[in-house]
Amino acid sequence: MLLAEVAEVSRSVASTRARLAKIEALAGALRSASPEEAPVVVAWLSGELSQRQIGVGWASLRDAPPPTPKPTLSVSEVDAAFTRIGSVSGKGSAAARRELVGSLFGAATAEEQYFLVRLLSGELRQGALDGVMTEAVARAASVPAADVRRAVMLSGSLPATAGAALGGGSAALAKFGLQVGRPVKPMLASSSPSIADALAKIAGDAAVEWKLDGIRIQAHVADGEVRLFTRTLDDITARLPEVVAALGELPVREAVFDGELVALRPDGRPRAFQDTAAHAARDVPAAQASMPATPTTVPLSVFLFDVLHLDGADLLDLPDAERHAALARVVPPSMLMPRLVTASPDEAEAFFFDAVARGHEGVVVKSPATPYAAGRRGAGWIKVKPRHTLDLVVLAVEWGHGRRRGWLSNLHLGARDPSTDPPGWVMLGKTFKGLTDELLEWQTARLQEIEDHRDDWTVYVRPSLVVEIAFDGVQRSPRYPGGVALRFARVIRYREDKSAAEADTIATVRALATDTDSAG
Repeated sequence: MLLAEVAEVSRSVASTRARLAKIEALAGALRSASPEEAPVVVAWLSGELSQRQIGVGWASLRDAPPPTPKPTLSVSEVDAAFTRIGSVSGKGSAAARRELVGSLFGAATAEEQYFLVRLLSGELRQGALDGVMTEAVARAASVPAADVRRAVMLSGSLPATAGAALGGGSAALAKFGLQVGRPVKPMLASSSPSIADALAKIAGDAAVEWKLDGIRIQAHVADGEVRLFTRTLDDITARLPEVVAALGELPVREAVFDGELVALRPDGRPRAFQDTAAHAARDVPAAQASMPATPTTVPLSVFLFDVLHLDGADLLDLPDAERHAALARVVPPSMLMPRLVTASPDEAEAFFFDAVARGHEGVVVKSPATPYAAGRRGAGWIKVKPRHTLDLVVLAVEWGHGRRRGWLSNLHLGARDPSTDPPGWVMLGKTFKGLTDELLEWQTARLQEIEDHRDDWTVYVRPSLVVEIAFDGVQRSPRYPGGVALRFARVIRYREDKSAAEADTIATVRALATDTDSAG
């Protein structure tokens, strides 16, 4: 299969909003791929590399050679090239990696180069999410989607599942089973704006648990040996000896636990998220960490909320209430996620407000009858968090990619700084989340009306347009001049009824960060 075919499918998927059309286009590509190529094609069209990381960033992509006029590169050749690039290390590795990247790009057409740039930079946003790709694999292999979803859950890998489905159908998928030591994709939670709304989706009693701002962890225990995996299935066992020691003392022969790790203050309140993340990221090069890896001596506390396997028995298909009962039999209360089972909205709301008052993110409302459905967001688990908002000013906006090509999409957000003369603006980060097609169309026209200047990628505007932004928290960040950034920022609405002088100040934002640090 040629790289050009994959690039064309990517373009086609990005240009349509219809889910069924996306699925059919992806399925067609998988039918054209061999069983050996299918895992690679699935990874690429999901916006990932088979190798995960190969050490190529924007700096390596800026000076690409001219494209070739005729497509010749195969999927296998490009994947092998990525492997070679990722294996380069030692003295002179940067130059060697740059030469290999240049050689690959020199053999690619303009359309293939465009695809490769987006793939390698993590900008391949085309709507081929796991759910869509799972349906495409099922259609291409002519197998039930439920078989594919379960195999993905147990294998932890959609590309590997695709290769099995296309090579051996349902019989091959049935061979995937839960293995202690091999991580499975975690179950996810949908969202609700309130406790009442969440409870309305669950008949009768509901389990309400704290939602911590920590690190999701999957712990595999076998005869005293412990392995720890993140929600992205990365093995971080070696970085957390205190967690390994604590779990190794549990009275189990073998088990798979789901839980959360968090750094706590002496009073039991959570520390800032960066403190937890930095501890788990110690001994990892800062370039590979999601945030600066500043080690801390604060140990991480373990809070477990589910068990998927226990002493030879798979528990995935049991209802949540039975899994939690099994968990409580082998885990001490100090290691269990605090939990309330109730059908009373008042009791559930009081539990929610207490969790927030203790410095936690909110709660997860769970149906006691739901099985463990890895990788899926449904009514079985529902997260509820208080919503924070700020009125910020748009400083600039970047042109979109994929389906958003031709629209101004990624907003640069700024807070007002009245301490300067004249008052200035402090950038807090970027977001393209929460924008409907109508808002994209409107802001593309409106922001060009207040344009100050532009370059190839970005339109810089006069700081006059206020936008209401929802976010999950404020974190310390050396990336921006204010030293803080918003977590999971998304657009609520534009506030043309407000002037830029009424926008929130950087002092307000920093106070939120201080509150987060003092409260956890």
